[in-house]
Amino acid sequence: MPADTEKTVSVVIPAYNEAESLPDLMRALSEVLNRHYAGSYDIWLVDDGSTDRTEQLIPELRSQYATLHYVQFRRNYGKAAALMEGFRHAQGRYIATLDADLQDDPAEIPDLIRALDDGYDLVSGWKQNRQDPLSKIIPSKFFNLVTRFTTGIRIHDFNCGLKAYRKKVVKNLTLHGELHRYIPVLAHFMGFKVTEKPVTHHVRKYGQTKYGISRFFAGFFDFITVLFLSKYTKRPMHFFGMVGLILTILGLIINVYLAVYWFMGGNLSNRPLLFLGVLLVIVGVQLFSIGLLGEMLAYSDRDRDRPQVRQIVP
Repeated sequence: MPADTEKTVSVVIPAYNEAESLPDLMRALSEVLNRHYAGSYDIWLVDDGSTDRTEQLIPELRSQYATLHYVQFRRNYGKAAALMEGFRHAQGRYIATLDADLQDDPAEIPDLIRALDDGYDLVSGWKQNRQDPLSKIIPSKFFNLVTRFTTGIRIHDFNCGLKAYRKKVVKNLTLHGELHRYIPVLAHFMGFKVTEKPVTHHVRKYGQTKYGISRFFAGFFDFITVLFLSKYTKRPMHFFGMVGLILTILGLIINVYLAVYWFMGGNLSNRPLLFLGVLLVIVGVQLFSIGLLGEMLAYSDRDRDRPQVRQIVP
C-alpha cells in the first residue's frame, strides 16, 4: 500500500461463534475509531469457521460500516491462525487486536496506541479486575506467573486479547497452535520493546467461553515450545549438553560409589542402583551427542538467519 494511503490504525478481530456480540462491538468500535482516527482506519474481522449466524450477519454489517473487511475460514483453525491472517491483511501504521466477545473495551485502543509513542513496539493490556470465572482466572494466573518467572518479562497478563503493535512487529510474527498466548514473549526475543497497560475488562454478555481443559494442556506444551525456541534454537548445546552433562555426572558418581563398594567385598548382583548408574551415563552421553549434532545444524544455518538491524549509520 502506498505511503500516502497508509491507514493509521488497523484493528484485527478474531471471532468464533460471536454473532450476538458483533453488532454491539462494531457500534462501539466504530464510534471510538471515528472519534480518534476518522478516515484513517480499517477493521479486519476474521471468522474462524463459525457455525452460528456470523456469515449471514456480515453483509448487513458491511453495509453499515464501510471500513469493515471480512475473512472467513472454511473451518475452525484457532485464534493464532485467525490473528496471523488478520496481520497479513492489516496495513495500518499501528495494529490493534481485541476479542469479539465484548469483554475487551474498544475505548482502550487509543490509549494503547499512545503508549507506543513512548518508544515501545508492543503494548499488551492487563486485565487487573478480570471478569471471568475462577476456572479461567486460576490457570491464567498460574501461566502468567510461570511465564514471567522463566522469561524475565515483567508482564502480568500475557494472553490479553487487547493489544497494540507497530506494524513491523506483526509482520515478523509467526503464530500457530496456541502461540498467541505468548506473543509478548516472541516479540521480546525478536528484540522488540514490550510493555503493558491496565485495561477495563467486562463480564461476558453473550454466548459462552471457548476455554476448555484441552486448551490448558495445549497452552502448556506451547509454552515449552516458546521457551525452547526463544532461548536454545541457536545454541542447542546449552540445553542438551547441560542436561546430558548433569545426568552423566550423576551416573558416574553412582558407578564410582558402587565400584568402591564392590572392591570392599560388596555384592552388586542385587543392586538396582547399578542399572540406574549405567542408564544415566548412557542417556547423558546421548543427550550430549544430540547437542553436538544440533550445534552443527545451527552453525550451517546461521548465515541465513542474520540479526535484524535497527539502523545503519555510514
